[in-house]
Amino acid sequence: MANTQAMCNSFKSELLQGIHVFTATNPVRVVSTADAFKVALFTVGATINAQSTAYASTNEVATSGTYSAGGATITAGSGWNSITIGTQTTTTGIAYTTPTASLAWTGVTFASFDCALLYNSSQSNKAVAAYTFSAQTVTSGNFTLTMPTNAASTALLNIGP
Repeated sequence: MANTQAMCNSFKSELLQGIHVFTATNPVRVVSTADAFKVALFTVGATINAQSTAYASTNEVATSGTYSAGGATITAGSGWNSITIGTQTTTTGIAYTTPTASLAWTGVTFASFDCALLYNSSQSNKAVAAYTFSAQTVTSGNFTLTMPTNAASTALLNIGP
């Protein structure tokens, strides 16, 4: 099977349960810090898609250079933009957010890979979304995941129609 880009089905249900916290203030859970989210890269042989429920290392790219198993944490320096409620049409609202900085790995060697999994490492590694791109191979080089503009039509995490 192949990797398929999608928001994970389990994440949609977990949103309604108040499991994921993207901001430091949350009326559902009494917390003073946001959950930690990570991004891991997967080979073309993986099956990461809407049915993915949690991060697992099966078919993750090999640990190399600055890439560690489990991928990179979206930290304070590359944290989430404010959750924005925008209007996509006159009748339908949309919520979206994007990390404020790109994620980069240096000195890496990765065999053919084409997928990034966003997951919540604070909540049992629960899957959030899978993102696919054309197959890449890096040999003793650098790889950067450039984050999109934080807007309704381009945000990394977009909840709406």
